[in-house]
Order: sequence, then structure tokens, then C-alpha cells
Amino acid sequence: MGYKELDVWRLSMDLVVDLYRLTATFPGEEKFGLTSQIRRAAVSVPANIAEGYGRRTPRSYSQYLRIAKGSINELETLLIVSHEIGFIDDIESLVDRTAKIGSMLSNLTTKVEGNIVKEISEMYGNLEEE
Repeated sequence: MGYKELDVWRLSMDLVVDLYRLTATFPGEEKFGLTSQIRRAAVSVPANIAEGYGRRTPRSYSQYLRIAKGSINELETLLIVSHEIGFIDDIESLVDRTAKIGSMLSNLTTKVEGNIVKEISEMYGNLEEE
């Protein structure tokens, strides 16, 4: 399965598109402020999922998934700030979407890190003390 078949990648791509449209309604003076920060954080999520997948090692993939998780947390914070200052009216669905993506990233990271342990065990045998 490639990264484009991952639900978390697809959901994060959908969120990117929606946030580009939403931030287009922000005041012009925010072009290099919140608009830019929200867009960069949003794009970072699927981009890091893809880049980590392309590295082809569980260890690298795990690292990039952790970066994506950080980006989704950053994005959620930026959306809350945007709501607090009045740029976004209804934030509940956006926060729900970021939380779902964050949870999916955590689950995928756990799965990938389980593969790291498996890979090491296969390379070096059972490392547990007997």
C-alpha cells in the first residue's frame, strides 16, 4: 500500500484544500501571518507522511510521522487563535478533523514503530534476556 492509499493522508489532503479556501477569506494583512502559517502547517502533514513513506525504513518513517503529528498540533493551535480573534466563526468541525488526523497519526506511528522492533529482532535475533 502506498501513502496515497492511507486514510490519514487523504483526510489531511482534504483538510489542506479546505483550509486554503478558508484562509483566502482572511484579511489581506494576514497574508504573511496566520494565512501563511496555517497553510504551511496544513501542507506539512500530508507532505511528511509522503516523505517518510518514501524513505523506505521504519525508523525514518516514524520520525516523519512524528513531525506530521507536531504539524497537526500546530495547525490546531493556529485555528484556535484564528477563531479567538474572529477570523473563523465555527471551529468545532475543524478541531474535530485535526484531532482525528492526530489520532490516526499516533496509531500509524505505533504500528510503524512496532515494525522497527520486529526488524531489529529479525536482524539480531531475540534481544530479550532469557
